[in-house]
Amino acid sequence: MTRPPLPPDHEIRLFHPDLGERELAALAGVIESAWLGKGEQTRNFEDEFAAHLGVSPSQILSIHSATDGLFYIAEALQLEARDEIILPSISFVGAAQAAAHSGARVVLCDACPRSLNVRVADLDRVRTPRSKAVMLLHFGGVSCDMDSIVPWCQAHGITLVEDAACAPATRWRGRAIGSLGSYAAWSFDSMKIMTAGEGGLVYAADPEARASMALRASMGMTSSSGYASTTGDRWWEFDVQGSGRRSVIGDMAASVARVQLRRLPEFIARRRQIDSAYRNALANIDWLTLPLPVDSRCESSYYFFAVQCAAGQRDRLAQHLRGLGVYTSFRYYPLHRTQYFRAPAADFPGANLAADTTLCLPLHTRLDDVDVAYIVDAIRTFRA
Repeated sequence: MTRPPLPPDHEIRLFHPDLGERELAALAGVIESAWLGKGEQTRNFEDEFAAHLGVSPSQILSIHSATDGLFYIAEALQLEARDEIILPSISFVGAAQAAAHSGARVVLCDACPRSLNVRVADLDRVRTPRSKAVMLLHFGGVSCDMDSIVPWCQAHGITLVEDAACAPATRWRGRAIGSLGSYAAWSFDSMKIMTAGEGGLVYAADPEARASMALRASMGMTSSSGYASTTGDRWWEFDVQGSGRRSVIGDMAASVARVQLRRLPEFIARRRQIDSAYRNALANIDWLTLPLPVDSRCESSYYFFAVQCAAGQRDRLAQHLRGLGVYTSFRYYPLHRTQYFRAPAADFPGANLAADTTLCLPLHTRLDDVDVAYIVDAIRTFRA
């Protein structure tokens, strides 16, 4: 076997945060202020992300993680044991756990084997009169077909929840993904396009629903909106108006997230370049199937570049690349194959095919052109 050119002096990771002097300066400012908890930086981040989405700040709430946000959303749905919540089998396990936490019956559906996104036909196949909510994932930062899904949900009185964790810059017909349904959640963990180390945001179309989640995320306390406050004669007094727990991000994380949000356009531009480079360089490999072209109605966040090859070859390709210092993976393992969410395999032909043939290549802004060329050459040396 002919090896590709000499590898870089580091392993090529699947994910890599892009942090630098601007983030360090933001952190230094917070440390100098000596206010590390939830304060002005957090409030500003919420306001700025709301502006990025084109929604009101009264609809946005910072939260400890996107998964935590989905749990709050699941509670807000106020579902009963006889109700059903639908989500694709190819979903992040946190979304499934949040759906289960709702108290309703979790119903898994199939997904497109090429895009790995859910389709109306997949949803309609499992819909019953008890279906009350859909929690969908925009796989790899590419939007589902919202022209069909949104009216389908409206026609059947089903609440739409968007897991937008991988889609901070994704838009559908110019509208920000995450703002097309009743609820949504974004993630800023260490593997995401824009990161704060940890943290997330939730969207609620109804500001009252957002206020209710904010109350529960601050232990039911109503002394203030959760930020530093020294107003009034007795600023230490508070009331507890309901049950809740503590789920916040502090100003250290928020300060980094604010810088990352300002850098988001440059992140997406570089990711788009890498996506294009992969498509051009890998187009003529007959045993490899490239991702579907991005729908003209969608502006992608380019989170994954998911190639496909015949069952049995995918695992060998992954091992081959791993041996050459290139880390790959498959996201997300089908929930119907897990013990807790197990369902008949025959019901998921699309998810099964995707799970057995799909491999996510490295796609992040710390890849330079030499890295991309090395990955391409490493793929070309594989004997299918």
